[in-house]
Amino acid sequence: MKPVAIFRHTESEGPGHIATFLGQQHIPYTLIRIDAGDSVPTSPEAYAGLVFMGGPMSVNDELPWIPHSLNLIRQAVDLDIPLLGHCLGGQLMAKALGGVVSRNRVKEIGWGAVQVLDNAEAHTWFGDVTGFESFHWHGETFTIPDGAVRILESPYCANQAYALGKHLGMQCHVEMTEAMIRTWCANGADEIARSDSPAVQQPQTILDLMPRHLGQLTQAADRLYSRWIRGLHG
Repeated sequence: MKPVAIFRHTESEGPGHIATFLGQQHIPYTLIRIDAGDSVPTSPEAYAGLVFMGGPMSVNDELPWIPHSLNLIRQAVDLDIPLLGHCLGGQLMAKALGGVVSRNRVKEIGWGAVQVLDNAEAHTWFGDVTGFESFHWHGETFTIPDGAVRILESPYCANQAYALGKHLGMQCHVEMTEAMIRTWCANGADEIARSDSPAVQQPQTILDLMPRHLGQLTQAADRLYSRWIRGLHG
């Protein structure tokens, strides 16, 4: 089958668990390293699906690759090629589809509860799961694009995920691995120290909570990814 394209925007925010999951399902993937100068493809037709990872930049920044990514996302929707966005990736999808990305009322960093909304689309993606402790690292938020359905929320950010048919955009990070969490805590210690947000945890707190929450997060990711791959093109 065609490979899934995974877009990495910074070295420390790689595919994480989505790469492990695709490997377990024997689904090939190609890593497109935007941070290393790889070009955004001009068409999505060579891929079974497109996965967009996170990054420290804003989708509103004037970066040369962003317009190309937005155009690729719109093409994929037109061709019914499934999209999956994590944090920045969900924001890219939202902006490409007519939504607005702006500052969230507070920054969210670390573990935080998310609630699954009680609607048919949410049940399609989450089954009987009503909530879980997700991982967060963002200061911006998206509006829900026209035609999409909001399926996940948190106390500090109402729009945590939306679905549009076979496409899924998320604000939270379900793709986390232990190695990624440790790296982000080390790299982001200064950002955490500068924040006075009630939704920002200290690095040691994040690490202390990891054994309790990471397994449940991975289970939630597996459920979402299992639903998403059903829409892959051959």
